[in-house]
Amino acid sequence: MHFRPTRAEISRQALENNARVARQLAAGARLIGVVKADGYGHGMLTVANAIARYVDAFAVAFVDEAVQLRNAGFQQPVILLEGCFSEAELPICAHYNFQPVVHQQEQLNAITTARLVRPLAVWLKVDTGMHRLGWAPEQVAEAYQQLKRCPQVASVTMMSHFAAADSHNHKLNQQQLELFEDACAVTEANLDLSVANSAALVSTAIDLAHPSQQWVRSGILIYGDNPSSSQLPAPLQSVMRLVAAVIAIRDIKAGDTVSYGGTWEAKRDSTIATVSIGYADGYPRHAKNGTPVFINGHKAHLAGTVTMDMIMVDITDVPEVNIGDEVELWGANVSVAEIAQCADTISYDLLTGVSARVPRVPVS
Repeated sequence: MHFRPTRAEISRQALENNARVARQLAAGARLIGVVKADGYGHGMLTVANAIARYVDAFAVAFVDEAVQLRNAGFQQPVILLEGCFSEAELPICAHYNFQPVVHQQEQLNAITTARLVRPLAVWLKVDTGMHRLGWAPEQVAEAYQQLKRCPQVASVTMMSHFAAADSHNHKLNQQQLELFEDACAVTEANLDLSVANSAALVSTAIDLAHPSQQWVRSGILIYGDNPSSSQLPAPLQSVMRLVAAVIAIRDIKAGDTVSYGGTWEAKRDSTIATVSIGYADGYPRHAKNGTPVFINGHKAHLAGTVTMDMIMVDITDVPEVNIGDEVELWGANVSVAEIAQCADTISYDLLTGVSARVPRVPVS
């Protein structure tokens, strides 16, 4: 039971809508639903249940997340995007049909000496310019041959990750795509490939050649945010609606300041509502004065520094606000992308940053 009215409503209908949009964009490629980080803060099992019929596989960061999916009954392949951290995880991967990414020699060596009940499907990651994980292109031929010779390996899927797919004309996009194609050319023909994330999936600048061989990874798109300026075949819907309540209302005089540091000063006699959410809940502490919220059919604006448990909002121009009234911090009426811009961050950060003390409430 939760008495505090602060909550994150998670729309299953919106998840299904967005998964259908991603499936349409995939255009014949196989679709991976990325549910790492507790489904980008939405609740991994809630997300997986909503999108399972639209995706061909799931992707998580590491084996602990993957085990949660299997224990909940999901049977699709699960890709481990960071691979395995130790050889002890490899028998678990074989048992549960987890497919680890292999991005360095230590992981490859562990596979060659592992004792497994069945061989693994693995994903060989090429570093084409992100410079985070993966083999340098000139190392790919040898790494691939080692995997191909290994009896513990059933199949290899080639993959890479774009660093700037959200910018259509960024020079890195074509450079990375060419490096990936060159790296794949030193392996066998007709290998499965995976290079497109949500931004690349949306972007018309990136051509998914041979879609039947492609696996595309849809993350933020499923959660309702378009990471690109490209038009979509159908509108996305906001999945998370972050909600709190008015817990106090006070009138202040022109010249009075609000919250720590006095960073907001009333230019006129004003009415201020205190709302039951703060940075301990994941609302961004660096949200600027003027950041919008939605209350009683109107937008109101943040007044003063965000505090641990509360924010203050200028409701001078919002009629008939009462204690207990609901306030939408982001959702269908105020996009999470807009709030992220006001806080100098990105929507991924806000969604995954909603803290555990905010209950996730699945809704239709």
